Amino acid sequence: MNEKESEFVKELKHKSRRRSIKEGIFASGKTALGEYYLAPFAIAINTSNFIVALLGSISGLLGPLSQIFSSRLLEKYSRKRIIMKFVFLEALMWLPIILIAFLFYAGILTESLPFIFLVVYAVYVIFMNISSPPWFSWMGDIVDKNYRGRWFSKRHIITSFVSGTLAIVASFFLEYTKGKGWLMIGYIILFTLALLFRLMSWKTFQRQYEPKIKLKKGYYFTFWDFIINSPKTNFGKFTIYRTLFSFATAISSPLVAIYLLRNLGFGYTTYIAISLAEGMFALAVIQLWGNFADKYGNYRVLCISSILIPLIPILWIFSPNPIYLFFVPAIIGGVAWAGFNLAAGNFVYDNISVEKRGLVISYYNMLIGIGTFLGAGIGAFLIKYLTTSIEPIIIIFILSAVARAIFAIWWVPKIKEIRKTEKFGGKKALRNLIFKEAKPILTEEAHEILSIHRYIME
Repeated sequence: MNEKESEFVKELKHKSRRRSIKEGIFASGKTALGEYYLAPFAIAINTSNFIVALLGSISGLLGPLSQIFSSRLLEKYSRKRIIMKFVFLEALMWLPIILIAFLFYAGILTESLPFIFLVVYAVYVIFMNISSPPWFSWMGDIVDKNYRGRWFSKRHIITSFVSGTLAIVASFFLEYTKGKGWLMIGYIILFTLALLFRLMSWKTFQRQYEPKIKLKKGYYFTFWDFIINSPKTNFGKFTIYRTLFSFATAISSPLVAIYLLRNLGFGYTTYIAISLAEGMFALAVIQLWGNFADKYGNYRVLCISSILIPLIPILWIFSPNPIYLFFVPAIIGGVAWAGFNLAAGNFVYDNISVEKRGLVISYYNMLIGIGTFLGAGIGAFLIKYLTTSIEPIIIIFILSAVARAIFAIWWVPKIKEIRKTEKFGGKKALRNLIFKEAKPILTEEAHEILSIHRYIME
């Protein structure tokens, strides 16, 4: 490739990154007005605690299974074509969910609707996840490895700001419709908007540049080969850790909505405020985590966040006070999960070659999904059958915390950083990172957020 062609490709990648942020904004609208409210919607149509917990279990299994199917599609079709088709089908799945809300409002098939919703949700999860490996591979080709941490954290800040704002507005809207006796009408309106936002996201993908990817002969290996070799490789050990950690997390995570809405009796506004608080605090540190990862490595981010995450379920049960729940578990959770998710995503890019990225991420997510499925299944079983003098959900939260701590202590030391990074100078390095870089970071990101309209109008 000559210099002129190289500059042209760089410009195409630059525009594609900008459009990816625009696409992420629309996708955040779908998440904020739709996915955030699927568990509350299930509770609103009188779905049992057991089935609500199963939603997380189904998502954990069917999502990764569909990603394996998706990784084989990469052999025949472009990443863009796969994403365009299945994002559109995902958007259309909001129509039967809207229909379920209408039927419940009309008093039709009310006893059967929770089971119908479970099936519809399963199909939605399949369509949503098929586009994940192609998207992950695509983004890896348009974002330079030297600033992945910063770029992905910036994208996360902007999309989280949009989703958080819309979700809070939606919570007030649902409280209003509930007070008027129109709760299902409120859900119908929100889910219709989620459909429209996903269609706008789908439209944005059409204008993004996709670098060509050539799959070399012999790139393919089976899921069984991946499992057998996992204990022998650095990325394999990381995958085992992520699988076990997802198992431990999923024991309690699907039950948070039940805990807040049923056990503590919070309204939609309080529920969504507490649910989003973690994301709000994550926004305050995600760019710092990104710079930290680029400078000192993703492994160090993984170590720090893995120490904090086991504390989160314990903090949920210390006090039912909404102010406490908004701040204490949210601050710890926001800081920890922001770093963990960023480091985990970048760790995949660092360890996997371009041609194998789509295949490996599907296997990686499959194992994580199995862990999530089993963990959420145990949580669902315990919430239904556990009978003790202590509230069962409290026991489940404690069990999840202990399991997270055990897996982190055992597996994190087995993982290594493969990228060349600066030596971490402990307190001094951390102090320089926070106080010398925080101010320009916040100024830059505030400018990005205030300039969102430039991405939408582009």
